[in-house]
Amino acid sequence: MKKQGSLSKGHPKKRAPLSRKHHMAIHWDEFLGDSRDELALNASLKERAVIVGRVGLLMLACGTGAWRVRHSMNSIARVLGLTCAADVGLVSIEYTCVEFDQSYTQTMSLPTSGVNTSKLTDLEWFVNEFERYGQKMTLADIHYLLDKIEKKSGLYPPALLGLASAVACGAFVFLLGGGLIEMFCAFIGAGVGNFIRASMNKKHITLFAGIIVSVTVACLMYMLSFRLLEAMFAVSGRHEAGYIGAMLFVIPGFPFITSGLDIAKLDMRSGIERMVHAVTIIVVATLVGWIIAMTINFKPGDFVALKLSASQLLLLRLPASFCGVFGFSMMFNSSPRLAATAGVIGALANTLRLELVGLTTMPPAAAAFIGALLAGLLASLLGHWNGYPRIALTVPSIVIMVPGLYMYRAAYNIGLNSISVGAYWLTQATLIVLALPLGLIVARILTDPRWRYNN
Repeated sequence: MKKQGSLSKGHPKKRAPLSRKHHMAIHWDEFLGDSRDELALNASLKERAVIVGRVGLLMLACGTGAWRVRHSMNSIARVLGLTCAADVGLVSIEYTCVEFDQSYTQTMSLPTSGVNTSKLTDLEWFVNEFERYGQKMTLADIHYLLDKIEKKSGLYPPALLGLASAVACGAFVFLLGGGLIEMFCAFIGAGVGNFIRASMNKKHITLFAGIIVSVTVACLMYMLSFRLLEAMFAVSGRHEAGYIGAMLFVIPGFPFITSGLDIAKLDMRSGIERMVHAVTIIVVATLVGWIIAMTINFKPGDFVALKLSASQLLLLRLPASFCGVFGFSMMFNSSPRLAATAGVIGALANTLRLELVGLTTMPPAAAAFIGALLAGLLASLLGHWNGYPRIALTVPSIVIMVPGLYMYRAAYNIGLNSISVGAYWLTQATLIVLALPLGLIVARILTDPRWRYNN
């Protein structure tokens, strides 16, 4: 009598250890079978639906919003003779493709959320070309092109991403009111901090670990640089306020902005998930910064006043805004030309915002709305001319308007039980964060007929 559960003869007693990855890769070539050289239009429902889903997943991996993901999937599905319905989240897609009385449903997910505007540009090109030539392409042709896009590596090594962060945060500090000392220390802190984060991302270290380590390093490097200047040149201790700028490279601009755009299009699942993701990053970063500040006795006070006239500030804000947006755009993996285009838009939009706040009695949130509106209008104009995805221009150009300083001051004061002061800064930050996507939404309604209607 055999024992229950015993191994039959011929089975190996030991097995090689299996890889226990939490997220398993999809082997797209396994969906092709023997029909790889067949026209995609004549392929089976499953093979065509897989193409629709793969394009959507690649778009989602680039950090774009649910509306753009769904629009791309619909464009591919129409060419292939399918009807597609998709539910898009932050890192997952559930979709169904229908043909006559048959349907194919698939669920796919990503291991993490990220931003890659260079790959997004390639995917936009693919979708546009597929609408023209997709009916003449084979399954093998399509997956070959998608393989090339998927395997495209980042444009910049961690050292260059650290430099981009250093330039962006140094410019950010000036736009917040800091001077050369604060800019220099933030340059060092942000550069080293983002280099560490980019290196950890390359090794697929989890999100929270990357934020905690990089923010800690950035704050400590600012402190060391500042203490060195203090010892060598006897600079004033009031310049310590700029340490906030050293950690601003963690601002989650893409999820913040795309969450508002998704909610405006009633993509509530994606919008809420993106908003929670962005808020989580901000909470972790500000708490780490607060702990470091308590440890090294740094305070987020006011910056030392700059002795510059209104005209001098205007002339300096333009290049500073350009450099800040250019640096952030590089961190989003934009090509130099794309980053420069976003930099021009950001220079004009952010300078207008700052001038409205400085020269009028306009509230910061209203000025942020006008700045974002201008950025959206300019992105629409330039996007039609050079073919760049609109979101790859708008988000980098207004991420410099996200009130990271206000958010940190809110967390700092709440941590000290100064609830009323913390609530003030939190309210100001919330109003500006709400105004930024609203400005882009209005610009989108005015300039994009496809986005204007709900059908």
